[in-house]
Amino acid sequence: MKKKAIWISYDLGIKGDFPGLYAWLDNNDAKECGNSIAFLNYQYQSNLLEELKKDLQENIDFKNGDRIYVIRTRKEGSVTKISGKFIIGKRKANPWEGYGEKGDDIIDEE
Repeated sequence: MKKKAIWISYDLGIKGDFPGLYAWLDNNDAKECGNSIAFLNYQYQSNLLEELKKDLQENIDFKNGDRIYVIRTRKEGSVTKISGKFIIGKRKANPWEGYGEKGDDIIDEE
């Protein structure tokens, strides 16, 4: 059995299966890291993301729109990189789009 330190960001909406998620997090000795994020050391056999996704789906009743994002470290040769991936759901549009003051240097021409 391998063990990997991971962070999970979860977005289950207001009608999500929080009891299932919280039981899963508790059973995996997860630590709270702020709103909707947890840290844990996850045990797996060979493929972390596939096994984690299957484990979550077996224990949580996911609905359309629910999302789970996993952040982990991984080796690429001798370099350790941090990567993240949605294993349930997908990325949405940025809610902060348009709030910043980006320069508009595009010339509108006909």
